[in-house]
Amino acid sequence: MEPGQARLRIEELSEEIRRHNYQYYVLSRPLISDYQFDLKLGELSALENEFPDFRFPDSPTQHIGGGITKEFRQVIHKYPMLSLGNTYSEQDIRDFEDRIHKLIGEEIEYVCELKFDGVAIGLTYLEGRLVQAVTRGDGVQGDDVTTNVKTIRSIPLKLRGQGYPVLFEIRGEIILPHSSFNALNLQKEEEGEEPFANPRNAASGSIKMQDSAEVAKRKLDCFLYSIQCRDIPFGSHYESLQAARNWGFRISDYVVRCKTIDDIFDYISTWDHARKELPFDIDGVVIKVNSFAQQEQLGYTAKSPRWAIAYKFKAEEASTVLVSVDFQVGRTGTVTPVANLRPVQLAGTVVKRATLHNADVIAGLDVRTGDTVFVEKGGEIIPKITGVDLSLRPPGSLPLRFPQNCPECGSALTRKEGESAWFCPNETVCPPQIKGKLEHFISRRAMNIDSLGEGKIEILFDNGLVSSPADLYELTYEQLLGLEKTYKGESDKKDRVVKFREKTVANILKGIAASRSIPFDRVLFALGIRYVGETVAKKLARHFGSFDKLRMAGPGELTDVEEIGDKIAQSLRLWLDTPKNSTLIEKLRMYGVQLAFTGQESARKSSKLEGLTFVVSGVFDKFSRDEIKQAVEDHGGKNISAVSSRTSYLLAGQNMGPEKRRKAESLGVKIISEEEFLKMTES
Repeated sequence: MEPGQARLRIEELSEEIRRHNYQYYVLSRPLISDYQFDLKLGELSALENEFPDFRFPDSPTQHIGGGITKEFRQVIHKYPMLSLGNTYSEQDIRDFEDRIHKLIGEEIEYVCELKFDGVAIGLTYLEGRLVQAVTRGDGVQGDDVTTNVKTIRSIPLKLRGQGYPVLFEIRGEIILPHSSFNALNLQKEEEGEEPFANPRNAASGSIKMQDSAEVAKRKLDCFLYSIQCRDIPFGSHYESLQAARNWGFRISDYVVRCKTIDDIFDYISTWDHARKELPFDIDGVVIKVNSFAQQEQLGYTAKSPRWAIAYKFKAEEASTVLVSVDFQVGRTGTVTPVANLRPVQLAGTVVKRATLHNADVIAGLDVRTGDTVFVEKGGEIIPKITGVDLSLRPPGSLPLRFPQNCPECGSALTRKEGESAWFCPNETVCPPQIKGKLEHFISRRAMNIDSLGEGKIEILFDNGLVSSPADLYELTYEQLLGLEKTYKGESDKKDRVVKFREKTVANILKGIAASRSIPFDRVLFALGIRYVGETVAKKLARHFGSFDKLRMAGPGELTDVEEIGDKIAQSLRLWLDTPKNSTLIEKLRMYGVQLAFTGQESARKSSKLEGLTFVVSGVFDKFSRDEIKQAVEDHGGKNISAVSSRTSYLLAGQNMGPEKRRKAESLGVKIISEEEFLKMTES
């Protein structure tokens, strides 16, 4: 085929496939069979491979995936992704409507929508083409996941029709339908891996995978529900959604306009019962003022719009029989009771286990083996037992006894004064504690050795190859090749084998080698010191600059660090003074792990802001909010969350919280801009 003919055929096939994608994924009215569709897509892919100059960024073949993303770039939202106020109370909905009427004083129309239980996403389109997809993150900035989002077939890469703004963002929720979720978990069981707890977790994990071709296989879906742009060409939210549908976006068929509070409650009642019939998960209903002019008049609080509210459905409940209780030991030694139940259907899944939290909860419920118990499943991964039907208690039942010794290693359990949890203190020998600490060490937000996830740590531990983080750096190709473990599948109880083959081993060793460059603050977090989470680790690392200086610090010097109290200082000092931990640090040092900040990561750049406190609010041009807070600390200043008489400056960006501004003005706190802040820190 001549190049000119190829280009014409590529354009013809692309347009035809886009039309069929729209018919199938948005309208649910396919015009051709899957086989015919696959033939057309195959022809297009073959032509693009033969004539790569004619492969365009919005080609339908992008839905197949294939790009690899090692790091997800952080992107500041042009329009902050605020959260909605949540309620479980009908009275709160009435109060919401009363406030709207008092503020507006004219007729109000509302829009009611389903609240999808998935991953929030913002899609940016320029001249009708998808150019960026960003997760919600902390609302101010999120991760660029464009390559992965392009694999979702219900998201158009090129828009249909006319009338859309030149540049706009549309927001929605990425979900995993029940059919895709069930197929994915069946595959994970067959491969001997832990299944996902629920579709939301599966969707969240899928959208951050490195291989977009694997994301494509998971068959994610996406509903869109909000357009963001400077000059939106519509008068109402409902009107904008209907236009978005015509442009090719998947808009929910269950969006309705409501005139009265009774209409709203009818909608809530309908979906509280009918949600079980949907092919995807929802966890409530969103109520919005329809008119954009009225939305603007109502405005925002610091965290959420005043013109919208989310009604959350109450957690579903079922009753079943408590068969037995296991006592599980976690990474920090906490012993958690987990109930084994007679299987029962709850919220669309079969529930076999539920948490009992701790000894105090067991005593408070007076729950016993053989009891008929009430089980609730809200947002928890593991459902919880909320009560006992005493009328059905078997005669002669005995109260449950919390063990006095660790069920894994036999050590006597301890309980700290004022705390509800019992602990196994034998962290150097207790197997689940050792494995838990190793899994924490390799986790994405710590050392990020993702090639060792999904049960591989357990295989290494069971084969006697690792018992501390330092052991990871001694692993060799010969030790790893051929390791395997057999699991029982959850659904059919058949044996599944996980085996370390050449590619797996190469990836593991590569991931371990790369972890040597992980910065000091994440290494400190990775050590798994009790009470030292990400934020605390970062503050300690920035303050002391190196592990050696941290090790020399006394309790008073530790509590001088912002947000470090006696509890954290005591735990840290205990960890630092334990000989085996000193040995671990020296081994990590020998293997090249970063135990100090270097170069640009030095603990402090200047003392120009020494003694000054800052409240940061809004969105900034040159920094993300986290970056500008870090700049405050880099120059000796201190960040605080609320404006008070002790605040030195309110550092104000765009869309800052109006309450913070009013408080600052009333207290005489100086409000400065990003530019003024930069002048304060310049040399």
